Amino acid sequence: MQKEIVILGAGESGTGAALLAKSKGFKVFVSDMGQIAPGFRRELEENNILFEEGQHSFEKFAGVNEVIKSPGIPDSAPIVVKLKSNGVSIISDIEFAGRYSKAHIIGITGSNGKTTTTLWLHHIMKMAGLDAVLSGNVGVSPCRTLVSRDPDYFVMELSSFQLDGIFSFRVNTAVITNITPDHLDRYEYRMDNYVASKFRIIQNQLSDDCFIWCLDDDVINRNLRNGITPAHLMPFSLDKECAARIENMELRAEINERKLILPINEISLAGKHNLYNAMAASLAAMHAGVEIEAIKEGLRTFGGVEHRLEKVGEKNGVLFINDSKATNVNSTWYALDSMKKPVVWIAGGTDKGNDYSELNGLVKEKVKALVCMGLDNAPLVNAFGTMVPKLVETKSMEEAVKIAKELAEEGDVVLLSPACASFDLFKNYEHRGKLFKEMVEKTR
Repeated sequence: MQKEIVILGAGESGTGAALLAKSKGFKVFVSDMGQIAPGFRRELEENNILFEEGQHSFEKFAGVNEVIKSPGIPDSAPIVVKLKSNGVSIISDIEFAGRYSKAHIIGITGSNGKTTTTLWLHHIMKMAGLDAVLSGNVGVSPCRTLVSRDPDYFVMELSSFQLDGIFSFRVNTAVITNITPDHLDRYEYRMDNYVASKFRIIQNQLSDDCFIWCLDDDVINRNLRNGITPAHLMPFSLDKECAARIENMELRAEINERKLILPINEISLAGKHNLYNAMAASLAAMHAGVEIEAIKEGLRTFGGVEHRLEKVGEKNGVLFINDSKATNVNSTWYALDSMKKPVVWIAGGTDKGNDYSELNGLVKEKVKALVCMGLDNAPLVNAFGTMVPKLVETKSMEEAVKIAKELAEEGDVVLLSPACASFDLFKNYEHRGKLFKEMVEKTR
């Protein structure tokens, strides 16, 4: 009897899962509540995979024991609630991919820094000439890759939403960069639920695996306990004695008897947050067996991540920086902390239950004007209205950039670092960042 599987969502993860399931002999059906993008629809049609869009027809799920859910679909979605009440197992595409791969899995999660760390690590491994595929929340779906081949390494950015759907998936080299409040609207506004989701990355580790985490992160440390994983423990810190640290203006990392020492002025990306990212990537690469010299070269040559403290250009002595990827308060904290000039700050969007108080000191010290950009700017106005010398509310990127330019003077920085999700005015943070760059270019 032919095995049957249904996939919820037809984006990159859902389509990749559909292609792998088809190649493994499953009878596949894909259901998407929205409209399927033309490229993904064409792939499904060319591979004779049945699908629906604009609805979830529950009768299509009859008799199915397992459903692969795309990470963007919340557990509170009616179709998910109904399936679970009927005893249907719901997994992520990552879980499904793990059944068909013998690759060394490097998984990186965290509230901030995970994309930079993942891309940086992949850059290091490619510099070393290794067969490493960028996957997970960035790059291609691991399922898509596995249709044609099983690489030596998967370097995966793993969101909490993806981790929620893993059960037997094993991460050989697990990294948690940090944990700060984010996506709490998906976790019943309970921080402990969100933390538990992040810690799922180590739940199936064995004794020859490793767990890398930031020793300076209070939330991670509070949730560590003896025996939480049989894996080797490899913390990193700016100033504590541990597997990787900053000492005498050098990045120092050590695993067993292998040592890496690199002056921090040779690291390609500046800022305290990037020292953390560099330490995490170094330890992960060392555990994966990358040669020390290749790691050093990768640390020196990585070009950074689009929409993360990306210098867009300079006009009349004003520097414009695109930090659209800062979708939570902690990420914006690092952005403001790294600013050395007076800041005209563009912020706002979909508030996820943010506590802005941790920004107070930096805002008082560095922000000369706040340009709020969102459909509901009340949380920002309430938090900073009496704190910044000038606050202006706007409803579009074009208006926000225009006002920011008027408020900025020679020697200032216009910083887009929203501290919020983008879904009120934009498709996603990439769309928001691209529009910012377009508006800056348009009015030069």
